[in-house]
Amino acid sequence: MMGVPVFCVVVLAFICNSHTLEIQNPLYRFKRSQENISLDPIDCVSRTKQQVFTNSHNFSLDIRMPGVVPTESDTYLCTAFSLPTSRDAYIVDFMPHANMDTVHHMLLFGCQTPVSSSSYWDCGGVQGTCEDEASIMYAWARNAPPTRLPKDVGFKVGRSSGMSHLVLQIHYGDVSAFKDHHRDCSGVTLRMTSKLQPFIAGIYLLMSVDTVILPGKRVTNADIACDYTSYPIYPFAFRTHTHHLGKVVSGYRIREGKWNLIGRQSPQLPQAFYPANEEVNVKYGDTIAARCVFTGEGRTFKTYIGGTSDDEMCNFYIMYYMDSKHAIPYMNCMESGAKDLFQHIPAEANIPIAVSPGHMNSMMHMGHSTDHQDNKLMLDENKAEQVLDQDYHLEQVSAWPQSSLQLGQVSGLALDSDANLVIFHRGDHHWGASSFNSQARYQQRSQGPIQQSTILVVDPAKGNILKASGRDMFFLPHGITTDKNNNYWVTDVALHQVLKVSSDGRDTTLLALGEAFTPGSDNNHFCQPTDVAVDTETGNIFVSDGYCNARILKFSAEGKYLSQWGAGSSERKRRIPFRVPHSLVFLPDRQEVCVADRENGRIQCFIAQTGEFVKEIKKEEFGGEVFAISYSPAGDGFIFAVNGESPYRSTPLRGFVIDYSTMDILDTFNPEKKEFKMPHDIVETRDGSVFVGDAGSKSVFKFTTDKLHRSVKKAGIEVQELDEMETFVRTKVRPEHNMSKSAAIQEKQTVSLQPQPQEEAEEEKKKSAAKPNREHGVLPAIITTLLLIPLLVVISIGLFICWRKNNACEVKTEPSSVRGILGKIRGKAVGSLNLGNFFASHKGYSRRGFDQLSTEGSDQERNDGDSSDSENEEYSALPPPPSSS
Repeated sequence: MMGVPVFCVVVLAFICNSHTLEIQNPLYRFKRSQENISLDPIDCVSRTKQQVFTNSHNFSLDIRMPGVVPTESDTYLCTAFSLPTSRDAYIVDFMPHANMDTVHHMLLFGCQTPVSSSSYWDCGGVQGTCEDEASIMYAWARNAPPTRLPKDVGFKVGRSSGMSHLVLQIHYGDVSAFKDHHRDCSGVTLRMTSKLQPFIAGIYLLMSVDTVILPGKRVTNADIACDYTSYPIYPFAFRTHTHHLGKVVSGYRIREGKWNLIGRQSPQLPQAFYPANEEVNVKYGDTIAARCVFTGEGRTFKTYIGGTSDDEMCNFYIMYYMDSKHAIPYMNCMESGAKDLFQHIPAEANIPIAVSPGHMNSMMHMGHSTDHQDNKLMLDENKAEQVLDQDYHLEQVSAWPQSSLQLGQVSGLALDSDANLVIFHRGDHHWGASSFNSQARYQQRSQGPIQQSTILVVDPAKGNILKASGRDMFFLPHGITTDKNNNYWVTDVALHQVLKVSSDGRDTTLLALGEAFTPGSDNNHFCQPTDVAVDTETGNIFVSDGYCNARILKFSAEGKYLSQWGAGSSERKRRIPFRVPHSLVFLPDRQEVCVADRENGRIQCFIAQTGEFVKEIKKEEFGGEVFAISYSPAGDGFIFAVNGESPYRSTPLRGFVIDYSTMDILDTFNPEKKEFKMPHDIVETRDGSVFVGDAGSKSVFKFTTDKLHRSVKKAGIEVQELDEMETFVRTKVRPEHNMSKSAAIQEKQTVSLQPQPQEEAEEEKKKSAAKPNREHGVLPAIITTLLLIPLLVVISIGLFICWRKNNACEVKTEPSSVRGILGKIRGKAVGSLNLGNFFASHKGYSRRGFDQLSTEGSDQERNDGDSSDSENEEYSALPPPPSSS
């Protein structure tokens, strides 16, 4: 019997030692994107090829540097690609493959004759890019995400376009990144089609050429303006570009003396093409103007416009479309603006957009930050909160959940028929930069499906797990909802499928829509579908599709295809296609379907029967991103929403309560002790509580209008103090505008008054003092507790028996030993204890042995490399070619 304690002591010492070593040897993260590194130049060249897909109209073109090694900083290198001249083709998407640690910026030109036929050449000097006039077609810098053109719009190249070649120019700013002598394969993938496009895209570049920034001068403005003298153009995207001294760049159309904003951005944020103001078009007689605001503070020399990193640039790009009959692929303006004209420029053009150091640091690793806030939006938020009745403001329940939840990236939330919370999460799988290839095909199938239970049914009051299912079924879960029979309807972006799954714990797939691991855009395929909504009366389902398609599809309850539609618009506005329709909700009292159009920062609603457009809700407070929505039919209807981190706007992450009828924001809310990292889904329960699933922190937050109950300790005994108890008896009433949405969420008789203790102050101090990877200490602590209690009992019994039997067995202690009183215990072992098998056989632990426990408050992964994966979600997903026209 004495052998058991000996074995336990040995195992305990081994675990503690291993844990110490684990903390002392953290993993390191690669800063440079591995796909752009090659030691074999042949491999780089092989990537520059045309890829033809199943649909003969659609193909992609991969243009890469052929394994170059720049030897000097501020080197400009170019490579050319010959286009087929037997037919016209149209570029519809640009997907960059570069990292700002290596590449300062990229430009893609279209022309007839490149200056060199070599595999690559130095194009930073007199030689340049093309012998004839070159048209800029695409620009990239600062880890900008992919650029996708609107439907029916493309850059025309090939036979009749006057462009038989594409030239990729890359500026390598600091060559210290090449100290390891790797070869660079940076470049861009073009999605193309041979189908005639009714609208032709082009670039209008406003550029300053004579600005001088004086050293130490706080503000220097570079103004450019030109009269427009051609056919109408319709801007749909803009891009800004300066070097280090630029603070803000703004572009305008001036018509009859009125300045209308096309776009405004900090050039220190990712220099992508961002959506332009949809109200603006440009016609003959208008003036196009731009201003770059610089600061010379910190400089000891004059700074001129030039091509090196120590020089500056002032560029404002407008990506537009125009009728194909009058298409002009490239226009520019380099005239300095008149002082009397720019006296009337809007004040916003002179206000720098703050970029926090935290945001800059995360941006360099393609991550997201919540540190920065836009002052204007903060003022708007304060004004909005002043009109709310603070008694009904949603506040976080910090003590929820009362027991730990083991969650991966939380992608979806729903309610079952018993009003329990249903959580859909990704376990130990992550959506990262290498999860998909450029055709959106999942690249990590070899890992197998997620072994943990991905669907958890949770008590909304306390947070304890009631039921777990969904093992070995999913690869990258996304959206979830339930029907009237309590079946789960889920989407999996890796499978490219929509699945109907039983909730009886048997994990039976009752219906599957789409072909597993096969993306597409016809009626039988999806491409990274995001969410499902269910018509509570007919059972019809609606699917938002998705990251690479831009549509909503409607199916019968049996899975028969019925119809589909895209984004809507009013008669006065130009139709803007969906950009990642990310979340769906069905409005049972209105028979409508609403969608969170994520990258357009708006909510659109449609008649469920016909797909006819009803309304659009778009607010400055959203900051350009709306990740998820939910709905309550109380009063005139309320929409709950969460926004997301925007790479081009500085807006706090938070939840919103919106009056459906007036479209007014009634309340905003966010966690008190932790910030949202990537709020990914939202749901509202029958008692008015609101839950937000956060993919970034792998957490679920609970918010309620009830005042929080406080937990204190008196003489060592925990006492529950109830600040307030309120009982509401409500009927379906019309709320006033100064009332939070949650004040009239549901027709409910009473509100539960069950006390919910807060975490003790001591515990909070421990958490705040813990290291970021604090979950590493949880497992040894639990095991230590489990082992020490029985161990002490066994020792006591052994000592008692030995004393009774007059030295029947020998117990020796070694005071000088690190084991202290445990000493050496000799006797017969009665068996062995396999802790790995013990924990692996219990729910919540993976079959690989010891999984580390994560709590609701955990916001780090087991290593730094994993923790950033969730933050890459949107910009890591590259669209595939459509499988049908």
